[in-house]
Amino acid sequence: MITRPNAKITFAAVFVILCWAYSPIGIHIGLQAYEPGHLALMRFLIASTFMAGVASVMRISLPRLKDLPLLALLGFFAVSLHHIALNYGQRGVSAGAASVLAQSTPLFSTLIAHFVLKDRVNGWQWICVLGGLIGAAVVVTADRGVGEMDPGGLLILLAALSWSVYFALQKHYSQRYDGLTMVCYTVWSGTVLLLVYTPGLWGAAQDAPASVNLAVLILGIFPSALAYLAWAYVLAHSNVSRASISLYLIPPTAMLMASVVLAEGPPGMVIVGTVIVLTSVLGLNLKPCKVAVSCDP
Repeated sequence: MITRPNAKITFAAVFVILCWAYSPIGIHIGLQAYEPGHLALMRFLIASTFMAGVASVMRISLPRLKDLPLLALLGFFAVSLHHIALNYGQRGVSAGAASVLAQSTPLFSTLIAHFVLKDRVNGWQWICVLGGLIGAAVVVTADRGVGEMDPGGLLILLAALSWSVYFALQKHYSQRYDGLTMVCYTVWSGTVLLLVYTPGLWGAAQDAPASVNLAVLILGIFPSALAYLAWAYVLAHSNVSRASISLYLIPPTAMLMASVVLAEGPPGMVIVGTVIVLTSVLGLNLKPCKVAVSCDP
């Protein structure tokens, strides 16, 4: 049953926004001492351990044997590919710009819905997709100064595409498991795939400053675990479309946090691109349609 918004739902939504706005900042700090692969693995080893504790308390069901390939695929797109692309991308892209590009997920969800799932996409949606892609191009080219585009921006768009594929698969098979169970197995399977980066991880963790390890610990617990649980609570007790709109507060929140924590000031054209991207993505959600869209940290 969907209830009217209350203080608990509002608090949970604000908590999600703050956690996912911190994510690009935590990645930026983590990359000061970790390689992108090591950072992704360390982050999700922490998240997997935390989710194991939650799962033991909530007593989630065991997966069906025939679903293991699907869960591995979900883990690949949601965790492994998404976060490897994100981490490599943020080597050359500011935290604020990364948060904006990551919000382009609904644009790719619309394209997947049309070209793969054969859903009808109307003229309004095509306008929003085109506008969003133009805005993303503005952010990528302006982040380091016009004419100094870093390919890292394209990797973050790949991360957004990867999350769109995960969302399409997860939506299609979500009836098999409840939200918590699906998140747990997705995180665990994605972490297993990241184990290829195990060599050298322990040495990197020992050499990393305590402040960096603290940032990675926060990454593993808050954006990668607690935020998903809080978001599941929000979706269970409020209108999905209305709740999703609140996620568009993530990029400006991330930019504000980055300006305080990292002393990053976004160029004017990045702000212009941000407005274009968020307006386009918001337009996709506000226009009644068949295409389901989702945002990501």
